[in-house]
Amino acid sequence: MSSEDKEAQEDELLALASIYDEDEFKRAQSVQGGETRISVELPPGFTICMSGNLTENLQNSKFECRVCFLPPIVLHFEFPPDYPSTSPPVFTLSSKWLSQAQLSALCKHLDNLWEENRGCVILFAWMQFLKEETLTYLNISSPYEPEICDQGQEQSRKGKEDGAGAAAAAAHEEALDARAVQDVESLSSLIREILDFDQAQRQKCFNSKMYTCNVCFSEKLGSECMYFMECRHVYCRACLKDYFEIKIKDGEVHYLNCPEPKCPSVATPGQVKELVEEELFARYDRLLLQSSLDMMADVVYCPRPCCQTPVMQEPSGTMGICSRCNYAFCTLCKMTYHGVSRCKVTAGKPGAFSDTLDPEKLADLRKEYLEADEATQKFLEQRYGKRVIQKTLEEMDSKEWLEKNSKSCPCCGTPIEKLDGCNKMTCTACTQYFCWLCMGSLPRGNPYMHFNDPASPCFNRLFRGGEDDGNFWEEEG
Repeated sequence: MSSEDKEAQEDELLALASIYDEDEFKRAQSVQGGETRISVELPPGFTICMSGNLTENLQNSKFECRVCFLPPIVLHFEFPPDYPSTSPPVFTLSSKWLSQAQLSALCKHLDNLWEENRGCVILFAWMQFLKEETLTYLNISSPYEPEICDQGQEQSRKGKEDGAGAAAAAAHEEALDARAVQDVESLSSLIREILDFDQAQRQKCFNSKMYTCNVCFSEKLGSECMYFMECRHVYCRACLKDYFEIKIKDGEVHYLNCPEPKCPSVATPGQVKELVEEELFARYDRLLLQSSLDMMADVVYCPRPCCQTPVMQEPSGTMGICSRCNYAFCTLCKMTYHGVSRCKVTAGKPGAFSDTLDPEKLADLRKEYLEADEATQKFLEQRYGKRVIQKTLEEMDSKEWLEKNSKSCPCCGTPIEKLDGCNKMTCTACTQYFCWLCMGSLPRGNPYMHFNDPASPCFNRLFRGGEDDGNFWEEEG
């Protein structure tokens, strides 16, 4: 090896190491060579499609997805002693999504590039060609369907029956380059590798950019942020962690939506697990499973407070038997199984329907009962108890009346009704003074100052109605 060649090889390896990171270029330890991993530049909206036996159990299926990155083309190279003065680098070219024939065409073009630049270092030119011109050179466009079958072997098989086919197979094998290697086992493994690599590269790009969190309005690196899969809205991890923790502690595991108003995107369990503590995630996982079971019509829970095991309900019966504690109970009233006798659930009994159902479901039950025919009403009375139904109707009617005829004390929330008099109100529960018009709390020392202060929104409205801003004093005169 001449000193000029040795110096040129060393300079080229040092230059490549300074240009590319460790994921793209690795220098060999024992020889003058290494490995480069070239990610081909894809146009926007590039789509991969595959058809065939993608899985063992799914025949003649089709797969299609849009990707931003494909697994890299790997160039293994080694410098001969007389490179670059006389000989080119010895190399192999491998890929998961290019066929051996396509890789062979690329190998041939790399040879041509060397011939055009004989005597000069060539690796950077090879890498730039593979990165920027592979798709154009191979005439690949979207949607692209990779080929992984060995066409030479297939034609050889047919050639056993046809002499012309054997000749075609031999010609095809000669056209394949021994330096071209398609490194993939099957279509299903190729799909998995493409999706995994695309996701990893997307995350890598995300981590390196700056984003503004729409909660705390701070600019942070993507590595300190997280985005929702469907909407791509970005928030910092600290804000999302607090948001998730509050929701889980409140039991709202089905409402871990994107904080953006009216955005329907929901966090994945993997994202939740990544941010919250192990104990809190266990609660999230348990509540999520329970809520999923709650939506199944044939699943009920053992009514014993110390058990609460899910029990499959027989479609034609009303008896449930807990597999954990062997408790036999009625699936309608949740009491000890009573055969064909009517359910005897009372409205005031702890654990009864109206004590555990949220207001929205109580409203739905009331509406269902009032709009039902006589037979359906009897069924509902049997299922939930007639007194429970009656209590539900009374509670909903009382709630509607309070919403229409009262306001809640701003201090303790007690419903207050105003019959007449001035707008300075006193809560009957906590004795707090407040304004009936703006519902603001009033000072105990001088509650009327609120109505005498020109800066107050209720100035000169001590006796004026909340909806009537007309000429009250003129009418009095």
